[in-house]
Amino acid sequence: MESVSKKFRRGELYDSLRDLVPALTRRLLHPPPKGALLKGEFWALKDVSFDVARGEAVGVIGENGAGKSTILKILTGIIRPTAGAIRVRGRVSALIEVGAGFHPDLTGRENIYLNGTILGMSRAEIRRKFDAIVDFAGLAEFIDTPVKRYSSGMYARLGFSVAVHVEPDVLIVDEVLSVGDYVFQRKCTDRMFQVVRGGATVVFVSHNLHAVNDLCSRTVLLHRGRVEQVGPTAEVVRTYLDRARQRMTEEPAGDAFIAGVRMTGEGGAEGLAFRAGERVRVEVEVRSRVPCERLSLGIQVYDEENYNVFNTATERLGAGNFAVTPEHPFRCAVDLQMHLGEGTYFLGLTLHRYDIQRQYDRRLPAETFFVRSEQDVRGAANLYPRVVRFGSDRPAGEAS
Repeated sequence: MESVSKKFRRGELYDSLRDLVPALTRRLLHPPPKGALLKGEFWALKDVSFDVARGEAVGVIGENGAGKSTILKILTGIIRPTAGAIRVRGRVSALIEVGAGFHPDLTGRENIYLNGTILGMSRAEIRRKFDAIVDFAGLAEFIDTPVKRYSSGMYARLGFSVAVHVEPDVLIVDEVLSVGDYVFQRKCTDRMFQVVRGGATVVFVSHNLHAVNDLCSRTVLLHRGRVEQVGPTAEVVRTYLDRARQRMTEEPAGDAFIAGVRMTGEGGAEGLAFRAGERVRVEVEVRSRVPCERLSLGIQVYDEENYNVFNTATERLGAGNFAVTPEHPFRCAVDLQMHLGEGTYFLGLTLHRYDIQRQYDRRLPAETFFVRSEQDVRGAANLYPRVVRFGSDRPAGEAS
């Protein structure tokens, strides 16, 4: 993608022929400068450039309205750019809206052939992959039922299953790893990793930063239609989270405040993603405008449902309280053992004085981090299960 720009118009400019004809005449006699915006137009993308190497997985992130969907539509040929050039080599498949093209009155079986053909598979290829598609979707007993009787989850599962069996050279993905239930979401994620390991090129647009961090080696950060940063995923995600946190957090107005926070893994490197069970160090800096004493630092961990999975404070841990002055900031480091299930978590910090019940500062989230687990465990806590017996204790041949 090289210097790609795309402009759109907000609503209707003219509501009568009397206004439209003079406007068209003026445009023909006095055409606007190339690249200029007319009344009511805006740039959805402006001078966007990035490359994706063969076999690479690249993420695209940004707030709503940043231009992510416009990039997807341009890459898939749905719309054409106003300026710039796009070069794509190989067979392209798009997972933008799973199940697009399904006919409600046709059965699941018939829609597999219909949707597979729309996505570029031949009839022989669909026939060869049919059983794998049905097995992946887990809909064998409903495959001859009209899809209008499917639940939304079943519909999405079948659509995703067809799309991921296209085996493209370039796969464009948009927010589809959240279809179906938890088990099917894990299957979707595992399948995406298989696609990447198989050498396909992947462009993944998502608000799910955990999935982007796991899947993509490089990420593009968009802001108001422009590329703000391109680089290693961990660095780009941190930039995005830092900016979002700055928008959410007002300038500290209290006498004492949390001035900085840093999370590092066992190797000592600052990061966003940690293994389940890994020891993580949280380093916090506290500053003040006036001398403050008898302070305690509170530490919380919340999950995506805003459930408080962990809560403590330095004073409750026996470290006592501390004082801080404008000339002498206070620094604290706390080690946490991340016995958490896989998912996205938020670190919260509070600055509190217990004896007078005064809260000086509160940061939630102070950091966003991700936990990976090699086991398929669900929930907030990871209890590290180990199967020690599996089957009957009865000797072989003994009657039941």
